[in-house]
Amino acid sequence: MSTETPENDLPPEELDQVEDTADVESEESVDPLVALEQERDQFRDQFLRTVAEMDNFRKRVNREREDDRKYSNFGLISDLLPAIDNLERAIEVVSSDESAASVLQGVEMVLKQFEDILVKNGAEFIDAQGQPFDPNLHEALQQRPTAEVPPMTVVEVLERGVKIHDRVIRPSKVIVSTESTDEN
Repeated sequence: MSTETPENDLPPEELDQVEDTADVESEESVDPLVALEQERDQFRDQFLRTVAEMDNFRKRVNREREDDRKYSNFGLISDLLPAIDNLERAIEVVSSDESAASVLQGVEMVLKQFEDILVKNGAEFIDAQGQPFDPNLHEALQQRPTAEVPPMTVVEVLERGVKIHDRVIRPSKVIVSTESTDEN
């Protein structure tokens, strides 16, 4: 029989002392080179994380700058739209009067210039006539029963919509078809 008592048979106070001395021995037995390598690895990890965060920040700033540049004409185009709408209305009124042909031609030329300026600055008119109604691109102001086209089709455009790239500046204001209620 040995005179040593296994750790399991020690009273709790002595067991704590054995564990404490084991911890001290393990801390003292750590090689300084290993400790430096662990510290180096820790700093390297922090460095790599910081580099990744900076890269993500740079990409986000570039993306935001590109969006700002891409949509910079949003306000200008939005401000020009009412003038274009009024020119279109004037053309409609004048086109029915035969004596105002030269005025009509002048107004059409001005309208074409405005449209060219908008397109040059990134605007795109939304083609709505005869298209299926899309609430992302169209604003339905009225419904008109008709059997000529399927229900929920744009039958008349009251004001053209405009978008810049993928953002709608103003939806097309339209009249949408509904099922005809003819009982004939």
